[in-house]
Amino acid sequence: MMYQDLLDKKKSLAVIGLGYVGLPIALEFAKKIKVIGFDINAERVEMMRKGIDPSQELESSAFENCDISFTNDLSVLKSANFFIVAVPTPVDDHNVPDLVPVQRASETIGKVIKIGDYVVFESTVYPGCTEEDCVPIIEKISGLKMITDYKIGYSPERINPGDKLHTISTIIKVVSGCCDESLETIAKVYALVVKAGVHKASSIKVAEAAKIIENTQRDLNIALMNELSIIFDKMNINTYEVLEAAGTKWNFLKFQPGLVGGHCIGVDPYYLTHKSKKLGYESQVILAGRVINDGMAEYVAKKVLQYIIQNNGDVKKSKVLVMGATFKENVSDIRNSKVADVVKELKSFSLNVHVSDPNADSKELMHEYGFDLISQIADDYDAVIVTVPHDEYKNLDDAYFVSITKEKAIIADLKGTYRGKIKNRIYWSL
Repeated sequence: MMYQDLLDKKKSLAVIGLGYVGLPIALEFAKKIKVIGFDINAERVEMMRKGIDPSQELESSAFENCDISFTNDLSVLKSANFFIVAVPTPVDDHNVPDLVPVQRASETIGKVIKIGDYVVFESTVYPGCTEEDCVPIIEKISGLKMITDYKIGYSPERINPGDKLHTISTIIKVVSGCCDESLETIAKVYALVVKAGVHKASSIKVAEAAKIIENTQRDLNIALMNELSIIFDKMNINTYEVLEAAGTKWNFLKFQPGLVGGHCIGVDPYYLTHKSKKLGYESQVILAGRVINDGMAEYVAKKVLQYIIQNNGDVKKSKVLVMGATFKENVSDIRNSKVADVVKELKSFSLNVHVSDPNADSKELMHEYGFDLISQIADDYDAVIVTVPHDEYKNLDDAYFVSITKEKAIIADLKGTYRGKIKNRIYWSL
């Protein structure tokens, strides 16, 4: 029996893809059973062997007392019997799902899978992808057949980068399988590490759909807040004051406006609308939300530009400080950061743009977006845009912003962190 053999360490579990999702899962399982951590990036593998998380999410202590070996060698991966796939599922420049990582992972599985093995996908995909896109690749290479020779399941990841409270063990895990037997086994295996418990979905497609609507729902709610922010700005009403007042009702959902980036909320809805289009239905509400959220970087940049033109004259001589470059607060991850779009827009207006961030890597930013971080903040900015409310920024006060800006500068506080605190400079928020 797979479950008992894993417990007795007669068999091992492998996690394919050791990014911000895969590594925490691998380490959590390694406290209970034997684990192989597989990643194609040899440099990352070497870092993890030294107890270093390349994503900078986990402390070195997370690697302690774990029965895990890290590798990029297929021959080592072949010794595993229960495989978890946690590779990225991005979109391309046209917002079309890029399935290359998950397809390559499926090819890898096809080369190592054996009769009796289990495969569980965690990567976010559209409903049907696991069975319609991944299984055929596995079976073509391996010659094995699902259910009769091996078992397939899907259990959507629910890792929230930067969140130390909601971790893999404290969030209910949705699980699914290709048959009753696989569902029960997969549920028992995940229950080893998920203290919050598991939810058994009736099918793989249901589990895939559940994951994709989690982030689609958030995307739409934030889009509504962003649209309200644009409307209220024309009325000279502070959006956060409106939300604070409305939030006194028990059933009001507390979302906030802001830039929507990262590799979940800003990406997952496109997987759903892509599948919907292939089935003959053009999404209306979901794509409308995407249009609003994708347009917020340009909106913010133009608001700051308009203020500078009205108050500080020569745009080409004006300086703007952007505080925060990661896709969200308290993480180092810059993938799909909409701050990069803000910087790009500002530079397109010939503004002199400086960027600072206590968590981001300057070399990564230069490689990914073509700009780096400044080594020292100046004292003559015409505008400061606080894009990401890192903890390091939360205690900054009016005196600080006065010290780094000109007298007529604007402080654009996108998340309302300093509402009511800025007295000696023009203050604006979404």
